[in-house]
Amino acid sequence: MNIDNSAPKRYKIICLGCHADVSCAGYALRCSCDDALLRAVYQDSRLVATAEDSMWRFSAWLPTAGKLPTRGRSVTYKSEAFARELGLNDLFISFNGYWPERNAFLETCSFKELESPPTVQRAVESKVKTLVVSSVGNTARAFAHTVSTTSTDLKLVLVGLESAIGKLWLPEPPSENITAVVLQRGNDYSDAIALGDKVAAVPGLTTEGGAMNVARRDGLGTVMLEAAITIGRAPDHYFQAVGSGAGGIAAWEASLRLKRDGRFLAGALPKLHLSQNLPFAPMVNAWNANRRTIEPSIDMPNAKKCIEKIHADVLSNRNPAYSVKGGVFDALKSTNGQMYAVSNSEARRAARLFEDLEGIDIMPAAAVATASLVQAAALGGIDDSDAVLLNVTGGGAQKLKEDKACYQIKPATRLAAPDADLSELREVLI
Repeated sequence: MNIDNSAPKRYKIICLGCHADVSCAGYALRCSCDDALLRAVYQDSRLVATAEDSMWRFSAWLPTAGKLPTRGRSVTYKSEAFARELGLNDLFISFNGYWPERNAFLETCSFKELESPPTVQRAVESKVKTLVVSSVGNTARAFAHTVSTTSTDLKLVLVGLESAIGKLWLPEPPSENITAVVLQRGNDYSDAIALGDKVAAVPGLTTEGGAMNVARRDGLGTVMLEAAITIGRAPDHYFQAVGSGAGGIAAWEASLRLKRDGRFLAGALPKLHLSQNLPFAPMVNAWNANRRTIEPSIDMPNAKKCIEKIHADVLSNRNPAYSVKGGVFDALKSTNGQMYAVSNSEARRAARLFEDLEGIDIMPAAAVATASLVQAAALGGIDDSDAVLLNVTGGGAQKLKEDKACYQIKPATRLAAPDADLSELREVLI
């Protein structure tokens, strides 16, 4: 691990609500005003891409002093077969997964692996000892992979669901620094988040932060940066499925930095096309009603029953970063964005079509985004001269399991509900 604490800071962490500088607050997730997201403001206004073959080639726009070793990065390429199918002239795929033939080596097969190195690095630099991560699969794998493949002493507590245990696999033996706690069946992702918050309140433990974490968002923002370098400019349209909303916010924030640079973006920001999986689509419902707030009784009635029916369970967050200042609502407003509701059958058809035409399997959330692009192309709202970027947020799992042995992370304990008594778990957690 390379840390130079004597170097001058290349960035500030600013509250978007009161504009306070919280750069000296360590692993800060919120300002005391508790009214907005924090955002990293970088000293270097120009995008710099080094020769490094990893996401750290954009380290000038990542909020850390050092770099944890990783091979992972986003890979952008121009589509041919799928583009022809949709009638698009300039369709670019941002592939975030495992596809060696495309030089794609995210070995947990998800773009969450772009979040974990800068987040873990930031936690270590902030003297965090134990990080708590709530996840139904992809995020847990990514953070466990980073901890298991680096020399950091950081301990990791994964809080998830018994129903998603099958997703807690790694392409290497799990580190002894990892402890997994799962909720029994009948709970959902938001229950896991609630339990994670309760676990993180135990002295000595720190919540990872989700969409509130600038390191996570700026790691995801490298998708847009990589695309801009590859295409030669920022795309006109950006497609992605969202659960917490972190990826959509990250694309917007990266676009704002590219506009400040001026070389890759001079006019309008890339239009965000964000999607959710029916019948659970609270952000779609609120956005289409032009409401900044999500009203549970209107936008997600019978939430748990709806969540049980969706194909992409990673999109099931009941408390997304939608309303908060600097969140999804503001990102959509700023980019004249649009939201899409995608059925399970549409997502599955899109996944099969993508694999047939592009030659790689994709994960359910990526299938939802792909289906939203199919919808948009059918509506004819994309000009022939427009550059379109589809963020395939996960893929290549079939190929990875053919190439590598996988190891299961075994839960240390199972709890009935997020309000369970944690007193007996303290020795396991600390």
